[in-house]
Amino acid sequence: MRGAMPKEVPVSSFLATACLQARERVDEARRLVSEEHLRDRATGRGAPPSLVEALTSAEGVAVIAEIKRASPSKGHLAWVPDPVARAAAYAAGGAAAVSVLTEPAHFHGTISDLEVVSDAVALPVIRKDFVVDTYQIWEARAAGAAAVLLIVAALDHDRLVELLVEADMAGLDVLVEVHDVDEADRAAAALAVWRTYRRPVVGVNARDLNTLTVDPGRFAACVDALPPGAVAVAESGVTTVEDVRRAGEAGADAVLVGEHVVTADDPAAAVRTLAAWRPGWFEAAERHPR
Repeated sequence: MRGAMPKEVPVSSFLATACLQARERVDEARRLVSEEHLRDRATGRGAPPSLVEALTSAEGVAVIAEIKRASPSKGHLAWVPDPVARAAAYAAGGAAAVSVLTEPAHFHGTISDLEVVSDAVALPVIRKDFVVDTYQIWEARAAGAAAVLLIVAALDHDRLVELLVEADMAGLDVLVEVHDVDEADRAAAALAVWRTYRRPVVGVNARDLNTLTVDPGRFAACVDALPPGAVAVAESGVTTVEDVRRAGEAGADAVLVGEHVVTADDPAAAVRTLAAWRPGWFEAAERHPR
């Protein structure tokens, strides 16, 4: 029943492994740098740009362009020796925000990637990782992030609420990621406890965490279950302007695009093409072909 406390669901073996590795990295990082030190560093930074504002001010469907060197499903994707140059290209192409993978084992990312990109571009930057501990929230804020990803499938209800509250304390927006209607219900239950002025951002990831395959219809199947008023993001499997149109017409405010833009020879042009879609764009193109 909608609004009832959803049951917890077992995580995939990949996600369980990734979260265990994340906890081990947090334990190691905490031995080197305390969370209190990270909080002190974070307070020395100015307020980050608003992810919500960036995603809702676009004329069409906002594009979140991602920096990632590898993925569990495809392995190596791209050699990105200069993440700042890649982020600048995304910005030049009209991206509304940049997502930076900081997970090293499966995506070959680093916290340094997040920091240099956050310092170099004016767009809001999302830390994308397996966030399981408050330490990672403050690590992201100290590195200049504007938002963090929280994966509902990786967190029980209490931990999800704890991390939502901590992110709000750190001045960060949150991209809450779900994969199905049950997880959307869990997100709604946690967000109902999360009392803040921030508008929630909820993404539907079309990639199955067990098979790592993409279901193009997953966003449309889940969108009606998203919390009311949420900024809706369609994640994974977006490679063409037709994919953007489909997401927009299903109710997406934004799309998150990774592999397509990070492997593009001209990343600015790749983003520009996706960001160009507007409601009625296809119909106008048919009436006035070039």
